[in-house]
Amino acid sequence: MLEVEQAFERIIAHFSPLDTVELPVLECLGLALAEDVTSPLNLPPLANSAMDGYAVLHDDIASADDAAPKLSVISAVVAGQVSDQTVTRGKAIRIMTGAPVPDGADTVVPFEETDELDRRRAGTPLDEIVIRKALPLGSNVRPAGEDVRAGELVLSAGTVIRPAEAGVLASLGLATARVIRRPVVAVLSTGDELTTVGEELAPGHIYDSNSSSVAAAVRAAGGEAKIIGIARDNLDDLHRCIDAASDADLLVTSAGVSKGDYDMVKDVLEQRGDMNFWSVRMRPAKPLAFGLIQREESEPLPLLGLPGNPVSALLAFEMFGRAAVRRMLGRDLLARPTVEGVLTGPIFNSDGRRVYARVEVERRDGTWFATPTGPQGSNILTSLSKANGLAICPADLPRKNAGQAVKIIMLDWNEEVNA
Repeated sequence: MLEVEQAFERIIAHFSPLDTVELPVLECLGLALAEDVTSPLNLPPLANSAMDGYAVLHDDIASADDAAPKLSVISAVVAGQVSDQTVTRGKAIRIMTGAPVPDGADTVVPFEETDELDRRRAGTPLDEIVIRKALPLGSNVRPAGEDVRAGELVLSAGTVIRPAEAGVLASLGLATARVIRRPVVAVLSTGDELTTVGEELAPGHIYDSNSSSVAAAVRAAGGEAKIIGIARDNLDDLHRCIDAASDADLLVTSAGVSKGDYDMVKDVLEQRGDMNFWSVRMRPAKPLAFGLIQREESEPLPLLGLPGNPVSALLAFEMFGRAAVRRMLGRDLLARPTVEGVLTGPIFNSDGRRVYARVEVERRDGTWFATPTGPQGSNILTSLSKANGLAICPADLPRKNAGQAVKIIMLDWNEEVNA
Protein backbone atom coordinates (compact mmCIF):
# COMPACT_ATOMS: atom_id res chain seq x y z
CA MET A 1 0.00 0.00 0.00
CA LEU A 2 1.40 3.39 -1.00
CA GLU A 3 1.62 6.39 1.29
CA VAL A 4 -0.17 9.49 0.06
CA GLU A 5 3.12 11.25 -0.62
CA GLN A 6 4.45 8.31 -2.66
CA ALA A 7 1.36 8.25 -4.88
CA PHE A 8 1.52 12.02 -5.25
CA GLU A 9 5.15 12.05 -6.35
CA ARG A 10 4.63 9.23 -8.84
CA ILE A 11 1.69 11.04 -10.42
CA ILE A 12 2.99 14.60 -10.45
CA ALA A 13 6.28 13.50 -12.06
CA HIS A 14 4.37 13.00 -15.32
CA PHE A 15 3.13 16.60 -15.57
CA SER A 16 4.75 19.87 -16.60
CA PRO A 17 3.56 23.29 -17.80
CA LEU A 18 1.70 23.19 -21.10
CA ASP A 19 2.32 25.15 -24.27
CA THR A 20 1.43 28.84 -24.53
CA VAL A 21 -1.30 30.83 -26.24
CA GLU A 22 -1.99 34.50 -26.93
CA LEU A 23 -5.35 35.47 -25.43
CA PRO A 24 -7.37 38.63 -24.80
CA VAL A 25 -6.54 39.94 -21.36
CA LEU A 26 -9.96 39.15 -19.87
CA GLU A 27 -9.61 35.52 -20.98
CA CYS A 28 -6.28 35.30 -19.13
CA LEU A 29 -7.83 35.53 -15.67
CA GLY A 30 -6.34 32.79 -13.49
CA LEU A 31 -3.64 31.91 -16.03
CA ALA A 32 0.11 32.36 -15.66
CA LEU A 33 2.11 34.66 -17.90
CA ALA A 34 4.42 32.76 -20.23
CA GLU A 35 6.84 35.66 -20.67
CA ASP A 36 7.99 38.83 -18.95
CA VAL A 37 6.02 41.99 -19.62
CA THR A 38 7.98 45.23 -19.92
CA SER A 39 6.35 48.62 -20.19
CA PRO A 40 6.27 50.37 -23.56
CA LEU A 41 5.51 53.71 -21.87
CA ASN A 42 5.64 55.74 -18.70
CA LEU A 43 2.73 55.50 -16.29
CA PRO A 44 1.48 58.12 -15.97
CA PRO A 45 2.76 59.33 -19.34
CA LEU A 46 2.74 62.96 -18.12
CA ALA A 47 2.82 64.55 -14.68
CA ASN A 48 -0.82 64.93 -13.63
CA SER A 49 -2.88 66.31 -10.81
CA ALA A 50 -3.97 64.15 -7.88
CA MET A 51 -6.63 66.69 -6.84
CA ASP A 52 -9.12 69.18 -8.21
CA GLY A 53 -7.47 72.56 -7.61
CA TYR A 54 -5.04 75.10 -9.04
CA ALA A 55 -1.70 74.44 -10.71
CA VAL A 56 0.76 77.03 -9.40
CA LEU A 57 4.41 77.87 -8.85
CA HIS A 58 5.49 76.87 -5.37
CA ASP A 59 7.35 80.13 -4.89
CA ASP A 60 4.03 81.98 -5.22
CA ILE A 61 2.37 80.11 -2.33
CA ALA A 62 5.27 79.52 0.04
CA SER A 63 4.14 82.39 2.28
CA ALA A 64 0.40 81.69 2.07
CA ASP A 65 0.11 80.87 5.80
CA ASP A 66 1.14 84.44 6.65
CA ALA A 67 -0.12 86.50 3.72
CA ALA A 68 -2.59 84.83 1.38
CA PRO A 69 -1.39 85.56 -2.18
CA LYS A 70 -3.85 86.37 -4.95
CA LEU A 71 -3.08 84.75 -8.31
CA SER A 72 -4.51 85.41 -11.75
CA VAL A 73 -6.35 82.41 -13.20
CA ILE A 74 -5.35 82.30 -16.86
CA SER A 75 -7.20 79.12 -17.99
CA ALA A 76 -8.54 75.73 -16.96
CA VAL A 77 -7.60 72.16 -17.91
CA VAL A 78 -9.48 68.90 -17.46
CA ALA A 79 -8.49 65.24 -17.71
CA GLY A 80 -7.85 64.27 -21.30
CA GLN A 81 -6.60 67.73 -22.28
CA VAL A 82 -3.14 69.25 -22.40
CA SER A 83 -2.98 72.97 -21.60
CA ASP A 84 -1.31 75.25 -24.14
CA GLN A 85 -0.66 77.81 -21.38
CA THR A 86 2.44 78.12 -19.19
CA VAL A 87 2.23 78.95 -15.49
CA THR A 88 4.47 81.90 -14.64
CA ARG A 89 4.91 84.06 -11.52
CA GLY A 90 1.59 85.30 -10.17
CA LYS A 91 -0.42 82.99 -12.45
CA ALA A 92 -2.52 79.86 -11.85
CA ILE A 93 -4.43 77.37 -14.00
CA ARG A 94 -7.56 75.68 -12.68
CA ILE A 95 -7.01 71.91 -12.97
CA MET A 96 -9.08 68.76 -12.48
CA THR A 97 -7.94 65.39 -11.11
CA GLY A 98 -5.99 63.41 -13.71
CA ALA A 99 -5.32 66.37 -15.98
CA PRO A 100 -1.70 66.89 -17.10
CA VAL A 101 0.08 69.52 -15.03
CA PRO A 102 0.72 72.58 -17.25
CA ASP A 103 4.22 73.68 -18.12
CA GLY A 104 5.80 75.82 -15.45
CA ALA A 105 3.60 74.58 -12.58
CA ASP A 106 5.19 72.47 -9.86
CA THR A 107 2.44 72.28 -7.21
CA VAL A 108 -1.35 71.83 -7.10
CA VAL A 109 -3.42 73.60 -4.43
CA PRO A 110 -6.77 71.88 -3.71
CA PHE A 111 -9.97 73.93 -4.09
CA GLU A 112 -10.64 73.79 -0.36
CA GLU A 113 -7.37 75.62 0.36
CA THR A 114 -8.51 78.60 -1.73
CA ASP A 115 -11.35 81.11 -1.67
CA GLU A 116 -13.12 79.52 -4.66
CA LEU A 117 -16.24 78.49 -2.68
CA ASP A 118 -16.63 82.00 -1.28
CA ARG A 119 -16.29 83.46 -4.77
CA ARG A 120 -18.93 81.10 -6.14
CA ARG A 121 -21.36 81.98 -3.36
CA ALA A 122 -20.81 85.68 -4.00
CA GLY A 123 -21.03 85.29 -7.77
CA THR A 124 -17.49 86.63 -8.16
CA PRO A 125 -15.68 85.59 -11.37
CA LEU A 126 -12.93 83.00 -11.02
CA ASP A 127 -10.40 85.13 -12.86
CA GLU A 128 -8.43 85.43 -9.61
CA ILE A 129 -7.94 83.07 -6.68
CA VAL A 130 -6.62 83.54 -3.14
CA ILE A 131 -4.38 80.79 -1.77
CA ARG A 132 -5.00 80.29 1.95
CA LYS A 133 -2.48 77.59 2.81
CA ALA A 134 1.16 77.00 2.04
CA LEU A 135 1.94 73.52 0.74
CA PRO A 136 5.21 71.64 0.22
CA LEU A 137 6.80 71.75 -3.21
CA GLY A 138 5.29 69.14 -5.53
CA SER A 139 2.10 68.65 -3.50
CA ASN A 140 -0.66 66.78 -5.35
CA VAL A 141 1.47 66.30 -8.46
CA ARG A 142 1.87 62.73 -9.73
CA PRO A 143 5.20 62.64 -11.59
CA ALA A 144 5.47 61.06 -15.03
CA GLY A 145 6.55 57.44 -14.62
CA GLU A 146 5.66 57.42 -10.90
CA ASP A 147 4.00 54.00 -11.28
CA VAL A 148 5.94 52.49 -14.18
CA ARG A 149 8.78 53.71 -16.37
CA ALA A 150 9.18 52.81 -20.03
CA GLY A 151 11.33 49.68 -20.42
CA GLU A 152 10.76 48.60 -16.82
CA LEU A 153 9.86 44.95 -16.00
CA VAL A 154 6.26 45.15 -14.84
CA LEU A 155 5.08 41.53 -14.60
CA SER A 156 7.37 38.50 -14.55
CA ALA A 157 6.77 35.23 -16.36
CA GLY A 158 4.79 32.94 -14.08
CA THR A 159 2.68 35.75 -12.61
CA VAL A 160 -0.94 34.65 -12.34
CA ILE A 161 -3.37 37.11 -13.90
CA ARG A 162 -5.80 38.49 -11.33
CA PRO A 163 -8.03 41.57 -11.72
CA ALA A 164 -5.13 43.84 -10.70
CA GLU A 165 -2.79 42.32 -13.30
CA ALA A 166 -5.51 42.61 -15.94
CA GLY A 167 -5.71 46.31 -15.09
CA VAL A 168 -1.93 46.71 -15.29
CA LEU A 169 -1.83 45.10 -18.74
CA ALA A 170 -4.66 47.33 -19.93
CA SER A 171 -2.93 50.43 -18.53
CA LEU A 172 0.06 49.55 -20.70
CA GLY A 173 -2.19 49.43 -23.75
CA LEU A 174 -1.88 45.64 -24.06
CA ALA A 175 -5.04 43.95 -25.29
CA THR A 176 -3.59 40.44 -25.19
CA ALA A 177 -1.05 38.45 -23.20
CA ARG A 178 0.87 35.23 -23.80
CA VAL A 179 -0.05 32.73 -21.12
CA ILE A 180 0.20 29.02 -20.35
CA ARG A 181 -3.02 27.56 -21.68
CA ARG A 182 -5.66 25.82 -19.64
CA PRO A 183 -5.38 22.02 -19.59
CA VAL A 184 -8.27 20.10 -21.09
CA VAL A 185 -9.36 17.39 -18.67
CA ALA A 186 -11.70 14.69 -19.96
CA VAL A 187 -14.04 13.35 -17.27
CA LEU A 188 -15.49 9.86 -17.60
CA SER A 189 -17.74 7.86 -15.28
CA THR A 190 -18.05 4.09 -15.62
CA GLY A 191 -20.78 1.66 -14.63
CA ASP A 192 -23.97 0.03 -15.89
CA GLU A 193 -25.88 1.36 -12.88
CA LEU A 194 -25.39 5.02 -13.75
CA THR A 195 -27.99 7.30 -15.28
CA THR A 196 -27.22 10.66 -16.87
CA VAL A 197 -28.64 13.62 -14.95
CA GLY A 198 -31.93 14.73 -16.47
CA GLU A 199 -32.98 11.28 -17.64
CA GLU A 200 -35.58 9.08 -15.98
CA LEU A 201 -34.11 6.97 -13.19
CA ALA A 202 -34.69 3.26 -13.68
CA PRO A 203 -35.01 0.84 -10.73
CA GLY A 204 -31.63 -0.07 -9.30
CA HIS A 205 -29.90 2.88 -10.98
CA ILE A 206 -28.35 6.03 -9.52
CA TYR A 207 -27.60 9.39 -11.08
CA ASP A 208 -24.05 10.05 -12.22
CA SER A 209 -22.87 12.70 -9.73
CA ASN A 210 -19.16 12.09 -10.26
CA SER A 211 -19.08 13.66 -13.72
CA SER A 212 -20.53 16.89 -12.33
CA SER A 213 -18.46 17.06 -9.14
CA VAL A 214 -15.15 16.12 -10.76
CA ALA A 215 -15.73 18.43 -13.74
CA ALA A 216 -16.53 21.25 -11.30
CA ALA A 217 -13.32 20.48 -9.40
CA VAL A 218 -11.38 20.64 -12.68
CA ARG A 219 -12.81 24.08 -13.42
CA ALA A 220 -12.18 25.28 -9.87
CA ALA A 221 -8.54 24.23 -10.26
CA GLY A 222 -8.29 26.28 -13.46
CA GLY A 223 -8.72 23.56 -16.07
CA GLU A 224 -11.21 23.13 -18.87
CA ALA A 225 -13.50 20.17 -18.19
CA LYS A 226 -14.70 17.97 -21.04
CA ILE A 227 -17.40 15.57 -19.83
CA ILE A 228 -17.27 12.38 -21.89
CA GLY A 229 -20.30 10.85 -20.20
CA ILE A 230 -20.78 7.30 -18.96
CA ALA A 231 -18.89 4.22 -20.15
CA ARG A 232 -20.90 1.02 -19.75
CA ASP A 233 -19.29 -2.15 -18.47
CA ASN A 234 -18.39 -3.55 -21.85
CA LEU A 235 -15.25 -3.46 -23.91
CA ASP A 236 -16.58 -1.59 -26.91
CA ASP A 237 -18.06 1.26 -24.87
CA LEU A 238 -14.92 1.67 -22.80
CA HIS A 239 -12.78 1.87 -25.92
CA ARG A 240 -15.21 4.35 -27.49
CA CYS A 241 -15.10 6.67 -24.48
CA ILE A 242 -11.33 6.56 -24.21
CA ASP A 243 -11.10 7.46 -27.90
CA ALA A 244 -13.38 10.45 -27.24
CA ALA A 245 -10.76 11.77 -24.79
CA SER A 246 -7.90 11.57 -27.28
CA ASP A 247 -7.53 15.36 -27.54
CA ALA A 248 -7.34 15.94 -23.78
CA ASP A 249 -4.31 16.65 -21.60
CA LEU A 250 -5.58 14.37 -18.84
CA LEU A 251 -8.32 11.73 -18.62
CA VAL A 252 -9.99 11.30 -15.23
CA THR A 253 -12.20 8.25 -14.73
CA SER A 254 -14.27 7.18 -11.75
CA ALA A 255 -15.00 3.60 -10.62
CA GLY A 256 -13.47 0.42 -11.94
CA VAL A 257 -10.19 0.68 -10.07
CA SER A 258 -10.83 -1.34 -6.88
CA LYS A 259 -10.48 -5.09 -6.44
CA GLY A 260 -14.20 -5.70 -6.59
CA ASP A 261 -14.76 -3.94 -9.90
CA TYR A 262 -15.14 -5.57 -13.30
CA ASP A 263 -11.81 -6.84 -14.59
CA MET A 264 -12.66 -5.56 -18.06
CA VAL A 265 -12.16 -1.96 -16.94
CA LYS A 266 -8.64 -2.74 -15.84
CA ASP A 267 -8.09 -4.91 -18.91
CA VAL A 268 -9.06 -2.11 -21.29
CA LEU A 269 -6.84 0.40 -19.52
CA GLU A 270 -3.91 -1.98 -19.54
CA GLN A 271 -4.48 -2.81 -23.23
CA ARG A 272 -4.33 0.89 -24.11
CA GLY A 273 -1.19 1.75 -22.18
CA ASP A 274 0.96 1.40 -19.10
CA MET A 275 -1.31 1.40 -16.04
CA ASN A 276 -0.74 1.02 -12.30
CA PHE A 277 -3.46 0.13 -9.82
CA TRP A 278 -2.64 1.16 -6.29
CA SER A 279 -4.01 1.06 -2.80
CA VAL A 280 -3.22 4.33 -1.05
CA ARG A 281 -3.06 4.58 2.73
CA MET A 282 -5.84 7.14 3.02
CA ARG A 283 -9.51 7.29 3.94
CA PRO A 284 -11.57 7.93 1.93
CA ALA A 285 -10.17 7.09 -1.55
CA LYS A 286 -8.04 4.00 -0.99
CA PRO A 287 -8.16 2.57 -4.58
CA LEU A 288 -6.41 4.64 -7.24
CA ALA A 289 -5.14 4.06 -10.76
CA PHE A 290 -2.64 6.02 -12.77
CA GLY A 291 -0.90 5.46 -16.05
CA LEU A 292 -0.39 6.52 -19.63
CA ILE A 293 -2.75 5.70 -22.51
CA GLN A 294 -1.08 5.46 -25.90
CA ARG A 295 -2.26 7.84 -28.64
CA GLU A 296 -1.49 7.88 -32.33
CA GLU A 297 0.78 10.72 -33.43
CA SER A 298 0.78 12.26 -29.97
CA GLU A 299 2.31 11.94 -26.55
CA PRO A 300 0.65 9.39 -24.25
CA LEU A 301 -2.47 10.56 -22.42
CA PRO A 302 -2.16 10.54 -18.61
CA LEU A 303 -5.08 8.77 -16.94
CA LEU A 304 -6.06 9.21 -13.32
CA GLY A 305 -8.54 6.56 -12.17
CA LEU A 306 -10.59 7.63 -9.16
CA PRO A 307 -12.73 5.44 -6.90
CA GLY A 308 -16.45 5.24 -7.65
CA ASN A 309 -17.96 6.43 -4.37
CA PRO A 310 -18.73 10.15 -4.73
CA VAL A 311 -16.74 11.42 -1.73
CA SER A 312 -13.81 9.15 -2.56
CA ALA A 313 -13.78 10.36 -6.16
CA LEU A 314 -13.81 14.03 -5.21
CA LEU A 315 -11.25 13.63 -2.42
CA ALA A 316 -8.90 11.63 -4.66
CA PHE A 317 -9.10 14.35 -7.30
CA GLU A 318 -8.50 16.96 -4.60
CA MET A 319 -5.34 15.20 -3.42
CA PHE A 320 -3.89 14.22 -6.81
CA GLY A 321 -5.81 15.61 -9.80
CA ARG A 322 -5.90 19.21 -8.63
CA ALA A 323 -2.11 19.29 -8.29
CA ALA A 324 -1.71 17.85 -11.78
CA VAL A 325 -3.94 20.57 -13.23
CA ARG A 326 -2.03 23.27 -11.39
CA ARG A 327 1.32 21.89 -12.55
CA MET A 328 0.09 21.99 -16.17
CA LEU A 329 -0.98 25.61 -15.56
CA GLY A 330 2.58 26.45 -14.55
CA ARG A 331 1.81 26.96 -10.88
CA ASP A 332 4.51 26.45 -8.26
CA LEU A 333 2.19 26.05 -5.28
CA LEU A 334 0.37 22.75 -5.76
CA ALA A 335 -1.10 22.17 -2.31
CA ARG A 336 -3.89 23.89 -0.43
CA PRO A 337 -2.98 26.08 2.57
CA THR A 338 -3.08 24.39 5.97
CA VAL A 339 -3.69 25.65 9.51
CA GLU A 340 -3.38 24.18 12.98
CA GLY A 341 -6.67 24.04 14.81
CA VAL A 342 -8.67 22.37 17.56
CA LEU A 343 -11.20 19.58 17.03
CA THR A 344 -14.68 20.00 18.45
CA GLY A 345 -15.62 16.35 17.76
CA PRO A 346 -13.74 13.05 17.35
CA ILE A 347 -12.17 11.53 14.24
CA PHE A 348 -12.09 7.72 14.17
CA ASN A 349 -9.41 5.66 12.40
CA SER A 350 -10.34 1.97 12.22
CA ASP A 351 -7.76 0.50 9.86
CA GLY A 352 -4.45 2.36 10.06
CA ARG A 353 -4.97 4.74 7.13
CA ARG A 354 -4.56 8.50 7.15
CA VAL A 355 -8.06 9.94 7.59
CA TYR A 356 -9.19 13.13 5.88
CA ALA A 357 -12.27 14.09 7.88
CA ARG A 358 -14.74 16.56 6.47
CA VAL A 359 -15.00 19.53 8.83
CA GLU A 360 -16.46 23.00 9.08
CA VAL A 361 -13.70 25.41 10.04
CA GLU A 362 -14.21 28.71 11.82
CA ARG A 363 -11.99 31.10 13.72
CA ARG A 364 -12.93 32.21 17.22
CA ASP A 365 -10.79 34.38 19.51
CA GLY A 366 -7.72 33.78 17.36
CA THR A 367 -8.06 29.98 17.24
CA TRP A 368 -9.21 27.76 14.38
CA PHE A 369 -11.87 25.22 15.31
CA ALA A 370 -12.79 22.18 13.20
CA THR A 371 -16.21 20.57 13.58
CA PRO A 372 -16.94 17.25 11.77
CA THR A 373 -19.85 17.72 9.36
CA GLY A 374 -21.62 14.49 10.22
CA PRO A 375 -21.34 10.88 8.97
CA GLN A 376 -18.02 10.34 7.20
CA GLY A 377 -18.98 7.48 4.87
CA SER A 378 -17.56 7.67 1.35
CA ASN A 379 -21.10 7.80 -0.04
CA ILE A 380 -22.20 10.79 2.08
CA LEU A 381 -21.57 13.61 -0.38
CA THR A 382 -23.63 16.14 1.59
CA SER A 383 -21.07 15.98 4.41
CA LEU A 384 -18.47 17.25 1.94
CA SER A 385 -20.79 19.99 0.73
CA LYS A 386 -20.97 21.27 4.32
CA ALA A 387 -17.19 21.23 4.76
CA ASN A 388 -14.65 23.95 4.09
CA GLY A 389 -11.71 21.92 5.35
CA LEU A 390 -10.24 18.45 5.84
CA ALA A 391 -8.93 17.57 9.30
CA ILE A 392 -6.20 14.94 9.31
CA CYS A 393 -5.91 11.98 11.64
CA PRO A 394 -2.50 10.33 11.08
CA ALA A 395 -2.38 6.67 10.09
CA ASP A 396 -0.77 5.58 13.37
CA LEU A 397 -3.51 7.05 15.60
CA PRO A 398 -6.76 5.15 16.22
CA ARG A 399 -8.63 8.39 16.85
CA LYS A 400 -8.37 12.09 17.57
CA ASN A 401 -10.57 13.44 20.31
CA ALA A 402 -12.42 16.70 20.77
CA GLY A 403 -10.07 19.31 22.20
CA GLN A 404 -6.98 17.91 20.51
CA ALA A 405 -4.85 19.85 18.06
CA VAL A 406 -5.31 18.92 14.42
CA LYS A 407 -3.84 19.86 11.06
CA ILE A 408 -6.48 21.18 8.66
CA ILE A 409 -6.34 21.44 4.88
CA MET A 410 -8.35 24.51 3.93
CA LEU A 411 -10.62 23.81 0.96
CA ASP A 412 -12.19 27.28 0.91
CA TRP A 413 -9.78 29.99 1.98
CA ASN A 414 -11.91 33.01 1.19
CA GLU A 415 -14.41 35.43 2.64
CA GLU A 416 -16.73 32.58 3.56
CA VAL A 417 -14.32 31.39 6.25
CA ASN A 418 -15.09 33.13 9.53
CA ALA A 419 -11.83 34.99 10.14
